[in-house]
Amino acid sequence: MADVLLAEIAAVAPSGRAHVLRRFLRHRLAVLGLIVVAILGCAAAGAPWLAPYEPDEVAITQRYSPPFSEGRFLGADDLGRDVLSRLMYAGRISLSVGISAMLVTLVVGFLVGAFAAYLGGWVDTILMRLTDVMLCFPSVFLLLFVAAFVTPSLASIALMIGLTCWMEIARIVHAQILALKSADFIAAARMAGAPAWRIVLRQILPNTLAPILVAATLNTANAILLESYISFLGYGIQPPEASWGNMLTNAQSDFQVDPWLAVFPGLAITLAVASFNFIGDGLRDALDPRVRD
Repeated sequence: MADVLLAEIAAVAPSGRAHVLRRFLRHRLAVLGLIVVAILGCAAAGAPWLAPYEPDEVAITQRYSPPFSEGRFLGADDLGRDVLSRLMYAGRISLSVGISAMLVTLVVGFLVGAFAAYLGGWVDTILMRLTDVMLCFPSVFLLLFVAAFVTPSLASIALMIGLTCWMEIARIVHAQILALKSADFIAAARMAGAPAWRIVLRQILPNTLAPILVAATLNTANAILLESYISFLGYGIQPPEASWGNMLTNAQSDFQVDPWLAVFPGLAITLAVASFNFIGDGLRDALDPRVRD
């Protein structure tokens, strides 16, 4: 009987995935967001080969060159550094921080929410009250407080963002697992003597993937914004290394005279954040069985 059931699931799964893919592809903004993220990702990953100049190459004679002049497609900054090249290299930092912080957020949020819901009792009370306390403070304030005591680097910033933004994931996972907790397959796993960690990772995790995938895309967008905030305020990636946030910081004093120095990194942040949000909306609609075709 078990073999027959597994065979039926294997036969249905591909068609289910195809159905989800069709629904996602019908979401035009989600597809557009996926294309934009792919372009930004390829530009960032290929920066060493695609960028026309080194990101820190100074050319004093070309200071403040406007876009489309002297071989500078997006112009040059106050030191004559090529804006397009710096944008591409800055994308490596901002996107890496966003994706890395999202992974930290998902791991911490899932573990807190899953074990709180599954174990219940005093464990649930302590973990969820900790989550509520953390939610009382805006993520930006928590992040700035921690950043004041930590040497900024790509790894430390990603870790800080992840450890200050896991609370919403924990609540989502907590609610999902409370609904799954009384399911027959969970009871069967308990009766078979499976430990709690194995049930959470092998039985519960696959059944909560849909909301986790949606949350992952939305948290990536949030992480990119937070990295830009702290870099703009001087607590993030430090010059001469470029990120979209510190490019905005460097451009603010020249905005009245050379606004493109702020427009281009601001546009990159906007495109990345909006695209990840569109992808999240598309995944939510595609994975939600209550949404009719």
